[in-house]
Amino acid sequence: MSFKMSDCDALLSRRSVLMGGLTLSMSALISVSAFKPAMAMAGTGTYSVSFNNQRSGETFSGVYRVGNKYLPQAFERINYVMRDVREDEIFPMDPRVIDIISLVHKYLKTDEPYTLLSGYRSPHTNAALRSNSEGVAKRSLHMSGQAIDVRLGEISAQNIRQAAVKLAAGGVGYYPRSGFVHMDSGAFRTW
Repeated sequence: MSFKMSDCDALLSRRSVLMGGLTLSMSALISVSAFKPAMAMAGTGTYSVSFNNQRSGETFSGVYRVGNKYLPQAFERINYVMRDVREDEIFPMDPRVIDIISLVHKYLKTDEPYTLLSGYRSPHTNAALRSNSEGVAKRSLHMSGQAIDVRLGEISAQNIRQAAVKLAAGGVGYYPRSGFVHMDSGAFRTW
């Protein structure tokens, strides 16, 4: 079998496309697998989470982690649903913050999905929200995909806050007038 130069060019083009796709897939896998779980949860169990984005109506409900391995396909959907809807900007969420909300959910013993008020926020959106509210931090962890604002219809924000504080895995903000809780994967602190 003999190859012409045009055959080699076509083969290289296909190979380049395949390698590019493989590189993108591997970078997604590495970006999720580089994180260590928020909590030392030994074993081979599965970890799931459910939430509805209040702004877009989109949902995620399912397994995002098996043992200590995060699932890249689940995070593709999580990142999409938790995107900045105002700017339609997707950003990778920190898997540790997903661990935190999953553990709080288990602690509360509920099957009801979270209502997601805010996941990732672009710097532009954060600045706009900050100009209208004193409660928005200038260097918000929402801008690095490390924070989530949620509520649960059947469970009070105070009970969500208490569960998150007992976990002591990251920051916990309590907003009783608005009826939501902020959870993040930063240092443990409360407000």
